[in-house]
Amino acid sequence: MAADDPVTRTSADERQVGDPTPGIVREEAIAVAGMWAGFVRNEPRMASGWHHHGDNDTALYVVNGAIRIEFGPGGWDAVEARAGDFLHVPKYVIHREVNPRDEESHVIVVRAGDGPPTVNVNGPAPD
Repeated sequence: MAADDPVTRTSADERQVGDPTPGIVREEAIAVAGMWAGFVRNEPRMASGWHHHGDNDTALYVVNGAIRIEFGPGGWDAVEARAGDFLHVPKYVIHREVNPRDEESHVIVVRAGDGPPTVNVNGPAPD
């Protein structure tokens, strides 16, 4: 991108379906070299499949609802966030998102790095 490139807008109906992972819906808004941004929905009481984001650091902002990120040996560690909270998932951390509530959660996601934005896996290794 260059200094004279235009500012662009992506409306809600222009977002594209993002990388699939069972139990989560990703909508890609922006994908440029070194950055991916989008909108993520988690159905009530649902858990996504296990995955990581390769060589991409991930920042999440919970717009509404709540999510719990499960990670670590055997997937036993967890951090829960609610509307207004930010989360950081470092490169290569195997995790899954769980919606602990009875309402759909909405999350804004930005990834910085290179390579595939999502790699689905069987789960974290046990202790």
